[in-house]
Amino acid sequence: MKGSDLNSYEPDILARDLDVIFCGMNPAMTAAVASHNFSSRSNRFWTVLHLAGFTDVRLQPAEERRLLEYRCGLTAVVDRPTRRAIDVQPDEFRKARPGFETKVRRYAPRSVAFLGKRAFLAMMDQPDVAWGRYPAGFAGTTAWLLPNPSGLNRAFSLEALAKAYGELRAALRT
Repeated sequence: MKGSDLNSYEPDILARDLDVIFCGMNPAMTAAVASHNFSSRSNRFWTVLHLAGFTDVRLQPAEERRLLEYRCGLTAVVDRPTRRAIDVQPDEFRKARPGFETKVRRYAPRSVAFLGKRAFLAMMDQPDVAWGRYPAGFAGTTAWLLPNPSGLNRAFSLEALAKAYGELRAALRT
């Protein structure tokens, strides 16, 4: 894929008034090449969403737009695709914050769920926060910090991911 093709990749799956917008740090290069989010075979996002009750079937990356049927959306804090998430420096997340907050406010979801802590900690200039609901919220909505579903994240089993995402799902049902 040429650099100009990567620039045309649009990772956002958004609509107004969704229950939740899941926010990755930035798109993976595999997602940009495939033109679908979470398209790496090792990524557990689609399985976790299904196990946690967000979808009644396990969606495939090519079906990502169907997330809107389930009142879920997708975006990334930084739009630039990289081979590794570590290739995005904390300063890039900090610089992205104003535009990202504007995006969240424009779409006004009930919740925003950050997949992993790295981007959130950099944007909020925090040394660490607990997993789960973030008491102060973000951009006028409820914020959650959920473990990153990347296959490289071996700190969380599939069951632990489903449990963490399931807590958000249960909160949205109330």
